[in-house]
Amino acid sequence: MRQAMFLYAVALVAANLTVAAFGPKVAIVNAFLFIGLDLTLRDALHGRLTALQMAALIAGTGVATYLLNPAAGTIAVASAVAFTCAALADWTAFSLIRASWLTRANCSNVVGAAVDSIVFPTIAFGGFSPEITALQFLAKTLGGAMWAWALQRRLA
Repeated sequence: MRQAMFLYAVALVAANLTVAAFGPKVAIVNAFLFIGLDLTLRDALHGRLTALQMAALIAGTGVATYLLNPAAGTIAVASAVAFTCAALADWTAFSLIRASWLTRANCSNVVGAAVDSIVFPTIAFGGFSPEITALQFLAKTLGGAMWAWALQRRLA
């Protein structure tokens, strides 16, 4: 569990810092690699952490982002808000679905990716962009599916 928490935090901070450094153009790559991983790890952590511990982990990544690069403050806030909203949606979906861990993870990742794809770019980039939202949603969903499939034996 500690490895999953550490990897979750590192991936989210790396995503935040690269978006802060390179802007929206790197958001799609981050969405596939880092956020897809975080969506999948969240499903493993939901069953092992309390809601308060999960919230602290999400908030901690925002604080770490800011401490590593104070200029990334808006990104850190956008990330923490988006991941909190997405975590609630993901947890609800994951809890309601009665199927294998892989199916539950992929279905809840779709829900979490939808919420995160709307909230994050709207806050981080100052407005809603249908193109960015759609591309991020697709990348997060595909990345989450790839990570869920690759890690299912270790996380389920």
